[in-house]
Amino acid sequence: MPAEIRKLVTLLDETWRDMGRAVSPPIRRAVACAVISNPFAGRYVEDLADLVAQGEELGALLTARALAALGIPGTEVHSFGKAAVVGEAGELEHAAALLHPQMGAPVRAALAKGPALIPSPKKSGGPGTPIDVPLGHKDAAFVRSHFDAIEARVADAPRAAEILVCVALTTGGRPHPRIGGLTVAGIEGRDGLR
Repeated sequence: MPAEIRKLVTLLDETWRDMGRAVSPPIRRAVACAVISNPFAGRYVEDLADLVAQGEELGALLTARALAALGIPGTEVHSFGKAAVVGEAGELEHAAALLHPQMGAPVRAALAKGPALIPSPKKSGGPGTPIDVPLGHKDAAFVRSHFDAIEARVADAPRAAEILVCVALTTGGRPHPRIGGLTVAGIEGRDGLR
């Protein structure tokens, strides 16, 4: 069963200056969100396969929308993240079914790489509930300059029988990183860690 989408929202965040210093090139972060009906709202269901399949569908859709907002091909993406807020008639496992088993595959396919784990928090909440979508480098989780987050929020979602699902992508890490650790230039790209 395909996802029943009520609303799509995309946010583009561009940082041109930070602490009075130019950021060159500007760092762009996009988060694409879908507000969907929760087919299992209000009842316990053992088999969540419909949400798992919807996760794959939404991974492809939201990644395409975030890439369009950034205006770059997937190969130029630095960081990624995903998140979900489930309305009060649902349960956290509904968000987990969307985010974990199959959503990552279409995200990675669109980026032509991305062996690192995609950070993916979930929470319960009502309309307007914000969620911080954590960001990490797509090829190497230990790249400290890319430990970041972007907030996602849709004013009228999720309603009780809905789920807000988000995918975030970036063109870079934090502005002016200087805490050391593995750098982008030092990525080996073999195991998703380094």
